Amino acid sequence: MFRCGMDCERCRWILPMLLVCAITFDILALTGRGWLESSTKIQTSSLWWKCPQEVGPSGTGSFEEGCETLMHYAWGRAAAATLMCGCIILVICFVLSFFALCGPQMLVFLRVIGALLALAAVFQIISLVIYPVMYTRQFLQADIVTRYYYNWAYGFGWAATIIMIGCAFFFCCLPNYEDDLLGNAKPRYFYTSS
Repeated sequence: MFRCGMDCERCRWILPMLLVCAITFDILALTGRGWLESSTKIQTSSLWWKCPQEVGPSGTGSFEEGCETLMHYAWGRAAAATLMCGCIILVICFVLSFFALCGPQMLVFLRVIGALLALAAVFQIISLVIYPVMYTRQFLQADIVTRYYYNWAYGFGWAATIIMIGCAFFFCCLPNYEDDLLGNAKPRYFYTSS
């Protein structure tokens, strides 16, 4: 018989594994070079640097490579800070999820984790909205000929945010199924014999 619910031991660890995915996506977004790229490949940007030419895979973005730091702009610092705050809160939620799902007395932390994940998602959304709006206003408004595309690292930032929103919802709903989590629930049947 196929059965996998929240009372199944291995299924309760799906949410922490999703948090690991979100942490990985956040790290890729923070360190990735592909936030913005021009269609002619003459300009790339990350959360930290704006480079006039495509820097190779070994390039890290530096003044020696002709790149300009975005940390000179208040919006660049704000975008980086809010994305980092969201990532730090996400790591804290990941650690708390282990404690919350290990013992029956720790289930009260589930809603706290959900609320913290919602806060982290708000930080991430702020960062992911500040960056394109202000970058476009600062650098791209005069250039109407070249097309610019938001690239893979920016997409990983949004993927992490979407995972955090979903996990926040589930962590907030889990305390309603406390008996199922602890294995105290009676089996429910979908049909009755008449």
